[in-house]
Amino acid sequence: MTRLHRPLHLSAVVLPEGERRELYVVDGHVTYEPVRDAERVEGAYVMPGLVDAHCHVGLESTGAVPDDVAEQHALAERAAGALLLRDAGSPADTRWMDERDDLPRIVRAGRHIARPKRYLRNYADEVEPDALVEAVERQAARGDGWVKLVGDWIDREVGDLAPLWPLEVARSAIARAHALGCRVTAHVFGEQAVAELVEAGIDGIEHGTGLDPTTNAATIALMAERQVALVPTMIQLENFPGFADAAEAKFPAYARRMRRLYERRHATFGAALDAGVPIYAGTDAGGYLPHGIVGREMAALSSFMSAEQALGAGSWRARAWLGHPDTLAEGAPADLVLLDADPRADLRVLSTPAAVVLRGRRVA
Repeated sequence: MTRLHRPLHLSAVVLPEGERRELYVVDGHVTYEPVRDAERVEGAYVMPGLVDAHCHVGLESTGAVPDDVAEQHALAERAAGALLLRDAGSPADTRWMDERDDLPRIVRAGRHIARPKRYLRNYADEVEPDALVEAVERQAARGDGWVKLVGDWIDREVGDLAPLWPLEVARSAIARAHALGCRVTAHVFGEQAVAELVEAGIDGIEHGTGLDPTTNAATIALMAERQVALVPTMIQLENFPGFADAAEAKFPAYARRMRRLYERRHATFGAALDAGVPIYAGTDAGGYLPHGIVGREMAALSSFMSAEQALGAGSWRARAWLGHPDTLAEGAPADLVLLDADPRADLRVLSTPAAVVLRGRRVA
């Protein structure tokens, strides 16, 4: 029998089950049946490949980048053990990566949809509210079952965060995406937009700092009831004080709001977690942050959740949410990460994987 690649042999504690097993990789799949002449791969703990549930492959601060740069983004994610990516908006066409079996699997959301001059330049499909439904149709065709809206941004006339879309316009756009078989997520910082978008039927919230348990308790409860996903992007939120400082002179109300959102972020996300809102790990890499930092993001989640919850948020629970195999059961695709120490005891070990196996091949 001719094999695609040399079989692998791992002797490790398998997470999330927590039992030591003798695991083999044959022709891209997991098996627990012994295989002769398998290559030994070292690592004390093994878990399903990590998930960066909010990144932007092919996007940097000035907009789309050439394919060779986008490839480096994907390789950085792979080296970090992030083998499944949800690309939460990018102007770059990365569909060619699907032909590469050495690059992570990508679930795309098309391009961001925003209003003119109400988001970052060169990022979005920019439309006025009366054209939002048409933009959703365009981006649904570019994505893999997701559409990404920009829910709020600074309104320079108001001098503060404000929603981009009237409630009924957002409701119609989300309904159209659902009719096309797509889920919808949105960039949201403030309180008003998150409440309106959840009411309108959205499926996901990115950042979500406006989920104040005092003023938006009903929104948190509705998210939990409908299982609307929250991806907090903890590392990205560390930029909020800088945003506030830069805007202080011209937009003091915006600066105050951004500082307030930042200061209460742990209480905000803790309340959402306690209410039963599903939370996943996403870095917001691309644009202004480097790729390959999902381990740091998962560690940052532990500021308001347990280590085991953070592991699930960046691996098995996130994989199931995105419709991908979430365990290393017999016959599962061999997308996995090996670690030298127990991540349940110290999440920092996630940032230095001992080995990464993608589609049955050791790649890092």
